[in-house]
Parts: sequence; structure tokens; C-alpha cells
Amino acid sequence: MAIPGRTHPRSAPAGLPPAPHAVAPAARRVAIVSASVGAGHDGAAAELERRLVADGFAVDRYDLLDLLPAGFGRAVRDGYHRMLVAAPWAYQRIYAGTERAGGSGPLARALLRAAEDRVLRALRPDVGAVVSTYPGASRVLGELRRAGRLAVPVVTYLTDFSVHPLWVADGVDVHLAAHAVPAAQARAAGARDVRVCGPVTDPRFRPGGPDDRARARERFGLPAHASLALLVAGSWGVGPVRQVARELRDCGAAVPVVVCGRNQALARQLRADGIEYVYGWVDDMPGLMQAADVLVQNAGGLTSLEAFATGLPVASYRCIPGHGPANAAALDEAGTAVWIRDPADLKSALSALVDGPLGLRQRAAGLGLFAHSPGDGPAAEIARLHRPGPPPPPPGPGPRRRPRARRLALTTAAACAVWGCAVGTGVATTYGGPALLHTLGHDLDLARLAPALDEEGHHS
Repeated sequence: MAIPGRTHPRSAPAGLPPAPHAVAPAARRVAIVSASVGAGHDGAAAELERRLVADGFAVDRYDLLDLLPAGFGRAVRDGYHRMLVAAPWAYQRIYAGTERAGGSGPLARALLRAAEDRVLRALRPDVGAVVSTYPGASRVLGELRRAGRLAVPVVTYLTDFSVHPLWVADGVDVHLAAHAVPAAQARAAGARDVRVCGPVTDPRFRPGGPDDRARARERFGLPAHASLALLVAGSWGVGPVRQVARELRDCGAAVPVVVCGRNQALARQLRADGIEYVYGWVDDMPGLMQAADVLVQNAGGLTSLEAFATGLPVASYRCIPGHGPANAAALDEAGTAVWIRDPADLKSALSALVDGPLGLRQRAAGLGLFAHSPGDGPAAEIARLHRPGPPPPPPGPGPRRRPRARRLALTTAAACAVWGCAVGTGVATTYGGPALLHTLGHDLDLARLAPALDEEGHHS
């Protein structure tokens, strides 16, 4: 889901609308709610914003994690990161369990309910459509829409090729999918109006000719004539990247070129392993993709779509738990990326992608995703759905408040329960008991917790 090579503007502080773009006062307005979990959800939001602004819309972007009370957003983001790094089995269990259950559990739902009033207050009165690029945001917005508290259409843009049930929320008006495979999965999960409108990628990601390839290789200091396998692992550099890099080098099908994102420790380890071409955060990912012959990825998010737009064949290999194998299976079903399940097949599969007919078919299938006319794309669909409604009603008064000491105890206990169940397993596995207590205390601002929840009326 996460990609290197992209910067993302921060959202406004919780409860405050961000500064508007410099557009005419009469411009139509769209709000986009994403989440800074990795970079893939924000990457899709940024490209939707660019397209909508180009079409004359004013766009406000929000980070759902900034709209959770009492520091929960930082806790969720850090816990998810640590879980992927140190306890991937825990994330796999959570992913599979929520998939079987068809959605999140009661504690996660309580946490998302705590954001509803904050999201509603952040939206400007003249907004005409609200777009989600993150499952949790879809849940919050769908509930506001279902309850009649949000009068304008809510649209979910599905950033992944596989659709976890969490993506499909009651109350969301339209789900937008990049391909028929995720569209079918969304319908199977209960989405009623699903529209296939192609992917969203930065226009810098485009096929390059031989001269572009030569210039990119020279710019990055890469060999001029060797076959290159670009290995990416998201902005966090998670997964068995060292193992895959060594396997790529040893199989001899292509020279590994590894992008570690913000994981500086991983870059040092790879260099110590003798991997020659290792990069941290890369600002020119379009150029690096033009220099490569094949992309090897482990999550199946926006990076894969950008490779398709570049005409770069894609292989999924040693995927991270949860959405990694799910996306790999969906991409394989769509015929856009091969899923290498057996390490013994690595050399032959990469050779077929670099020089064989498999690579030609995959390039054609990937580029075919972008065959939609501009009028059929996600931004155009959002523009058609745009319909300003009356301003959202102010949050009603909360129920009768209990004495402060009792209220603080109840809200603190509820907060620790939600946080502990959501990400505590991964943190505990990483750091052990004492450090877990330190992390909980550091990530949750308990001094702000009771007033924040009191303000929303979420105690009873």
C-alpha cells in the first residue's frame, strides 16, 4: 500500500479545516479523507486532489489519524508499523479475523465513532462530496451519511486490488475501483454501487524510450546494459527485504536495485550484505522505474499501479502478511502481475518477465488499466457525484455527564482497551512488558483524553 518517492502535505490539526487552495471563491469543493499509514493511501489522495484542482475544484485534505482523539492516531500508526516489522503473524491474524467477521470488532468501532463529530466539524459548509482513500475513513463517513448527519455524497476510492470487508461501509454512496477484479470483490462484500474507472497515478509515471532509460541509469549510477530488478518495500521498508535482495542477486536473472524508503537501518544492512545498488527515500521514482526491467514488490498497493503506468512488468514475491498475499492473488487473477509463490521459480519467472512473452503480456495488461478516457476516470466520477447540500448539523449535546473522577477513569480504561487490543500485541512482541507500558503511556496523551471524549459526548 505504501510507496517511496513521494512527499505528502500534512493535514490540518484535529477539528480545524486546512487552508483552502488558491481557487476562485465560487469553486466547487471536495473533501478527501486519507490516513498516513505508510504512503499509499495518501498517494492516491494526492493524485485525486491534483486532478480535481485541475478541473476547477477546491480540495481540502484531512488525515483521519489527526482527527482521532487524545493521540490515538499516532498510537495506531506506530503500533501498525511495529506490528508489521516485529510481529507480522499478529497482523495476519487481525486481517484474517476481520475478513471472516466481515468488518472490525466493537472496540475498533468505538474508536472510529470517537472521530465522527471531529470529522463532521472539520468539513466546510460548502463541501459537495467527500472522498475516502482509507477503510477507517470510509467507516466514519459512511456512518455519518447513514445517520443523516452528512447530506452530501460519500465516495470510497479503493486503493488496493483486493478489497477487505473493512473497505465496504454502509452509507457510502459509491465505491470506485481500478479494475473489474476489485469491483467484483467490493460487490461480494456488500457494496451496492461500484464503478470501474481506472487507477490514479502521478502523470510522471509513464513509459519511457531507450533514451529515457539510458539517462535514468546514468543519473542513478546503474549499469548501462544489465537487467535490473527494482525491489521495493514501501515507505517503511517492511518485509523480508534482505532475504529477497540476496535471492535476486544469487539467482542471476537480474541485478537487484533496492529502495528502502525511510528505513535507514535496512539500507545499512543491505550494503553490509554486499548489495551494490541500495537507495533510501527516492524522489524520482518515475525515473528509477524507467531504468528498471522488472518490479519486485511485496504489498501490491500504489507502487504496483505506478509500475503499470510506466510499462514495467511486476512480480509479487514473499509478500507481507494480510493485504500482501490478498493483493498478489487479485493482481495475478487480473493478469497484471505474476505471483511467485515458490523460490525455485524466481529465476525462470523473472527471466520471462524481463525478456519473454510473459513480460510483454503484463506490460500490455498494466498499460491497459489506463485506457479509460479522462471523462471516465475517478476524478470525473467524483465531479459527477458532487452535489452541495445543507451545512451539517452541529453535534448535539452529549448525555448527562458523570463526576469528573469517575468519567476520567472510564474513558481512560476504554482508551487503553481499544489501543491495547488494536496494536498492543505487536508492540509487546517487539519490546516486552516494561516497554509496552512505556509505549502506551508515551503514545496516549491521557491528560487530554477525558476532555476530548467529553467534548464529543462519547461517554455514557
